Amino acid sequence: MSGTDMLTGRACIVTGSTRGIGLEIARALARGGADVAVSSRSAADVHRVAAEVDALGSGHAIGIPCDVRDPAACRRLVDSAAERFGRLDVLVNNAGWGHFAPIDELSIEDWREQIDTNLGGVFYGSRAAVPHLTADGGGWIINIGSLAGRHAFAGGAGYNASKFGLLGMTEAMMLDLRHRDIRVSLIMPGSVNTGFRGQSADHDWKLDGQDVARAVTDLLAYPGRALPSRVELRPSRPLRKR
Repeated sequence: MSGTDMLTGRACIVTGSTRGIGLEIARALARGGADVAVSSRSAADVHRVAAEVDALGSGHAIGIPCDVRDPAACRRLVDSAAERFGRLDVLVNNAGWGHFAPIDELSIEDWREQIDTNLGGVFYGSRAAVPHLTADGGGWIINIGSLAGRHAFAGGAGYNASKFGLLGMTEAMMLDLRHRDIRVSLIMPGSVNTGFRGQSADHDWKLDGQDVARAVTDLLAYPGRALPSRVELRPSRPLRKR
């Protein structure tokens, strides 16, 4: 297969895919020929972006709203995508949220939203996807984490907790599912210029969402005998600390 059709016939879900990293992943999968389910909380954004992604490749894109904090919504997302495409091959758990504050200033609501989104959403979506991935064989779950899952920083109590937890959960999922013909991988980007933390467009040294999308499509190109279980992705020339 050529680079433009290597994903033809694969059905994929990308959570949190109406902007930032998730949008670039959805675009890359579509350009590779995959069918893609675009998802986020906003129905209007989901259907707008799905129409854009649908025009990029030989596959089809659909929009399915989903709040990943809701287990029932995650099941509807997975079941609906599998029904529409007739199969499910890839789940990319990308939806994420962060609020950064010292521990004594972090509200209980912000703590819960980070844990429920960044950790709970991956659990709910993956749990719903496993029966579909097992039925079709050769499935893949790719979780988008962060280097904040290994390196704590001040003001990151909630965010670090969710990403440290995601690292542990992903590694356990990999061990649970590897003999059921489902591969599980974690991509851990460093600084990505997505505006996630109020970043401006002058941060050219940072990773781009397309760099993370490239890591996803590179993983999916690996032969079945290989499992790159963790990808750490850093800016090649970060700013030097003075």
